[in-house]
Amino acid sequence: MDVLDTTRVWAEVDPAAFRHNVEAARRLSGTELIAVVKADAYGHGVDMAVPALRELAALFAVANVEEAAVVRALAPEKDVLLLSPCLPAERAAAVESRCIATVSSADEARHFAGGRVSLKVDTGMGRIGVWRPQALAEVEAIVKLSGVALHSVATHLPVPDEDEAFTRSQLGEFSEFIARIRTVAPGVKYHALNSAGICGYPEYAFDLVRAGLMLYGSASIASFQPRLRPALAWKTRVLLVRDVPAGRGISYGRTFITPRSMRVATLAVGYADGYPRQASNRGASVLIAGRLCALLGRVTMDQILVDVSGAPNVKIGDEAVLLGSQGGATILAAELAGWAGTIAWHIFTGIGGRTKRMLLTRRREDAGIS
Repeated sequence: MDVLDTTRVWAEVDPAAFRHNVEAARRLSGTELIAVVKADAYGHGVDMAVPALRELAALFAVANVEEAAVVRALAPEKDVLLLSPCLPAERAAAVESRCIATVSSADEARHFAGGRVSLKVDTGMGRIGVWRPQALAEVEAIVKLSGVALHSVATHLPVPDEDEAFTRSQLGEFSEFIARIRTVAPGVKYHALNSAGICGYPEYAFDLVRAGLMLYGSASIASFQPRLRPALAWKTRVLLVRDVPAGRGISYGRTFITPRSMRVATLAVGYADGYPRQASNRGASVLIAGRLCALLGRVTMDQILVDVSGAPNVKIGDEAVLLGSQGGATILAAELAGWAGTIAWHIFTGIGGRTKRMLLTRRREDAGIS
């Protein structure tokens, strides 16, 4: 018996898609790439993403030292950038593991003696970093610190896919700042662009770009989606198929009443697996037998119900695609996010619970499991 026959919810991760998306980022930016693999590679599985990316990325980026340790084990030759500030108790571990710590001041940087730091400059994100007017003084102070190496200076874009005028102003300000400090901090690298920035403002690539969402085949700027290849397909199975007469309530709250006789399938996935409850009654669909089948009623913890009236041959055990392609149709993470009133990042990182991740192999592709 094939392991997939007894797997109720799974995600297939395609290493070739990672490579395709890296090349897309490189063509746009023309520079080296930081592969952002925090949050278990955006829910794709860091153990699957890092081996596929290790020969292509200049370095990796994660949120904290615990995530960095996992990446180090998979790609010990690669530098790892910590994107979030370290807790005081984590600083020694960051230095010992040769991570590049993100700091917001020279005072914070001095705690990383023997290691490397990246100074974050706040040009509009309002989250971490030194405010832009004070940044030059902080750079000058850091380069004077004994035993602390300044690896890079970075900023972050809060609205690259929403507000072009603000983003261009932000990047122009950062460019002017770089011009002022190059002689103060020779050999330091500069980076500002996240995935949306790479797509929309590649002329500001500087020395490095930070590719996150686009590595996983999802574009926050929709016009760039055709250039990317989704790296993950999320699937479940049909548990039950029933003919339901008109006037019957479907799922908790009876928020959907069958308007006519319908054929309804019960699927083995729910919000405990990461399928968003917020998608209930908002036009969401899944793919079964190559057809879009509408989600009916509320998402429950372990199951969802879908309309398979248009797919009369659906049977127990059939594959249902939550994200991915089947029969020429595709459901993107951005679409599921839209139905749920959230963002693709949230969908990817929410996939969990009982979802098993499997590396897509040529054998599965040949067998039609994709």
